[in-house]
Amino acid sequence: MYRSLITYIHMYSISMVSSSHAKEPACTQIGDLENAQLIRNGDIMLGGIFSFHSSWKNSQDNYEKNPLRLQCTSLNFRDFQFAQAMLFAIEEINNSSDLLPGLTLGYKMYDTCGSIARSVRVALALLNGNEIEALPAEACTTPAQVQVIMGETSSSPTAAIATAIGPFHIPMISHFATCACLSDKIKYPSFLRTIPSDYYQSRALAQLVKYFGWTWLGAVRTNDDYGNNGMATFIATAQQLGVCVEYSISFFRTDPLEKIQNIIEIIKTSTSKVIVTFLSNMDWDVLLQEFSRNNLTGYQWVGTEGWISDSQIAAMDKSHILDGAIGLSIPKTHVSGITKFMFNVKPLNSSNSVLFREFWEALFSCKFNQSNSGEIQKKCTGEEDLTGVENSFTDMSLMPIFYNVYKGVYAVAHALHEILNCNKTCDKNVQLDPYTILQQLQKIHFKTKEGDFVYFNENGDPPAKYEIINWQPRENDTVEFVSVGIYDASLPEDRQLSVTNMSLIWAKNSLQVPVSVCSEKCPHGTHKVLQKGKPVCCYDCVRCAEGEISNSTDSISCLKCFPEFWSNEGRDACIKKEELFISYEEIMGALLTTASLLGTCMTALVAAIFFRHRKTPLVRANNSELSFLLLFSLTLCFLCSLTFIGQPTDWSCMLRHTAFGITFVLCISCVLGKTIVVLMAFKASLPGRNITKWFGPTQQRVSVLGFTLIQVIICIIWLTMAPPLPIKNFKKFKDKIVLECDLGSTIGFWSVLGYIGLLAMMCFLFAFLARKLPDNFNEAKLITFSMLIFCAVWITFIPAYVSSPGKFSVAVEIFAILASSFGLLICIFIPKCYIILLKPEKNTKKNMMGKGSRKT
Repeated sequence: MYRSLITYIHMYSISMVSSSHAKEPACTQIGDLENAQLIRNGDIMLGGIFSFHSSWKNSQDNYEKNPLRLQCTSLNFRDFQFAQAMLFAIEEINNSSDLLPGLTLGYKMYDTCGSIARSVRVALALLNGNEIEALPAEACTTPAQVQVIMGETSSSPTAAIATAIGPFHIPMISHFATCACLSDKIKYPSFLRTIPSDYYQSRALAQLVKYFGWTWLGAVRTNDDYGNNGMATFIATAQQLGVCVEYSISFFRTDPLEKIQNIIEIIKTSTSKVIVTFLSNMDWDVLLQEFSRNNLTGYQWVGTEGWISDSQIAAMDKSHILDGAIGLSIPKTHVSGITKFMFNVKPLNSSNSVLFREFWEALFSCKFNQSNSGEIQKKCTGEEDLTGVENSFTDMSLMPIFYNVYKGVYAVAHALHEILNCNKTCDKNVQLDPYTILQQLQKIHFKTKEGDFVYFNENGDPPAKYEIINWQPRENDTVEFVSVGIYDASLPEDRQLSVTNMSLIWAKNSLQVPVSVCSEKCPHGTHKVLQKGKPVCCYDCVRCAEGEISNSTDSISCLKCFPEFWSNEGRDACIKKEELFISYEEIMGALLTTASLLGTCMTALVAAIFFRHRKTPLVRANNSELSFLLLFSLTLCFLCSLTFIGQPTDWSCMLRHTAFGITFVLCISCVLGKTIVVLMAFKASLPGRNITKWFGPTQQRVSVLGFTLIQVIICIIWLTMAPPLPIKNFKKFKDKIVLECDLGSTIGFWSVLGYIGLLAMMCFLFAFLARKLPDNFNEAKLITFSMLIFCAVWITFIPAYVSSPGKFSVAVEIFAILASSFGLLICIFIPKCYIILLKPEKNTKKNMMGKGSRKT
């Protein structure tokens, strides 16, 4: 709005000057004169623009005549205080012999009534003067009436003024306009300020809400440059920190009541409990009344320097809407002598008796002239004393802002001191121009009497430092502004925010930090999953999948455990997976070990029986040498099953399969030898046959050795090319590790098994052929039955081994070894032991030859 207004003023001024040169002998001012509210002449004039009134009456224009002059309302004591601070600084400088000796500073101050249009108008009046008529040459060559403009208080009027005077390079120093937009030196080349930019305040507020864990906020801002730009920067920074804004609504103090009611409804229906504000004290004047009527309590308010340390707002808050508020303020300070000067208000009565009378009447609640309304009021004498008066003018809580005004005036004085080459006296012959002053202001660096350094950066901004203020209710409905920390933008980012006093009071006088989140924090063992169509702060907490964990709150994702670990029940820690292998301690391992040792003992017992009765016909008839070798191999078969029990190692993996393969081949070779002996014996008993010489003891030994040697060669090749090695199998079970032996070469493994199977089938075939031999004790029948069991066991072993999970596949293999070994031992040797021990009468040569008595 104000940009189009400025463009119009510039174009209109150019057209008027052109027409004046062409037709009129002099430049004539069009429109009413603007009289300064406060004025004092001096060698060098400073301009002041303040809102002595905060509002104005709206008037209806019919566009048939000039608009009426703005009627200002609502006297604003705050800006009177700022004007007094400016006067105090000027008075100090004029009385100083060190700064600008021999020169005096004067001032012209105008009231803008909070109107942007009037702000631009009075700014141009400060530049041009109020002459009704001037010669063209004078109009174009006369320097600006003031060298520097001090003000304005609000950002939007300040931006409008800075836009208008920027092309003329008139320096403007604001004490309270914080909008970050004003740091743009392209748009506002002559603007400076003594208060930090909202760029830093917005970022500080974002860090503050993040510090207290508030991630779900409401936002209310004033609908001007201060509120809109400040809130935009805050929201952008907050989003980078993971903070979400549920709503952001704007408001201006001249808005209708319906707009305020809409704001109240939005706040009440929202779920956020913390509200960040970019509002001025004049906005709160309007909002607090409606908030109180609607009992809008229980919310945690976060404020800016515009109101957080304003005692006038605290005094207005009778319903305790803002109790426990927290926010940023300009650091507290003290300017010696300013309080006494503030209370001497008579110097304000310099030129505008109307404004002074209005101010005096409001200050002391009296009237110089009684009104006709019939209401009797205290009469003003003009000699009233501020001692004992308590109102916003006597309140010194805005001392930091007074100090900003003070520093601005001193900055101008130091710049002029350098330009005028002041020592004991100043060079009054130096022609001052605003551009030179502006350049010098950008270079100044001085120390105030209070010990603070004053300088401007390349954007015309001072160093950014804030106090964190907490509203703490006290007795008698008073509020104490307690400093609980600082924010210093000059420090590294991780040290900028420091909350030093944790004795904070929150909304509803609570001592607990309020909670304002869209979703509660996700506990350990869960991770966040965003809710569709909602901000990132709104999410569901989903339990981590098996094998994944989260050991921090609000985890974005779950972490997979390393392969050897698995998630615990709470999904918040990885625990080592259970290692599966058949151990001697578990029941299955103990039973298998017992069975193996039992088989070994039984074999040893049979061997002892056979050895004791080795000269008996039964033992001698069944080839005692092969029998003892078979018993020895069966012992090895039983014992080799023990290599499958226990945690696999490099040696146990290589030993278990090779020992199993060799001992079983030795065992089957012996059985095969015994079967061939039985067949040869039968063939040799036929007339004209002499076959025994072809398969005597030597040939039997050689056959057993040969068959076994072939298996040994297969095992050596297997171990040389790809030996079995221990591995950790993570695939069979998700939460367990199977410790097993990798076969290395499946061809080698199945070659070993295949060779055993081939010998077993040959043995079964020969035994089957010899099953009906006429011997009274035909061993071939026993071998046939044992081979039938052996083959049945190993045929069923294959599918059982392939389908068994984990350590059970090893148990199946052990069971097959033990079952087949027991089958051979029981089927071949137990019947003989029965004869030897229980039927000794049958253990004769005659009975062996089938010549004993037969049952009929």
